[in-house]
Amino acid sequence: MKTAVSIPDDLFADSEELAKRLGLSRSALYGRALREFLERSTGKNITEQINAALKEIEQKPDPLLKRAARKQLRAMHEAETQE
Repeated sequence: MKTAVSIPDDLFADSEELAKRLGLSRSALYGRALREFLERSTGKNITEQINAALKEIEQKPDPLLKRAARKQLRAMHEAETQE
């Protein structure tokens, strides 16, 4: 699908440089970047799926593991919001 978007000049220049360095077309680079962003943005959905699976087998998640997972998800979210 073709679409038009507006991005800052410096972001465009950086993406052109990266696409050239990786041997990708602009479309391929933008597609990969958007796919990765979408996959990262579904972190909450993954957590919900894990919790549902644990509930089905009637086990509680390990508290240490739960804290570590929350810390990691929080760090990922903060990194995304700072971009």
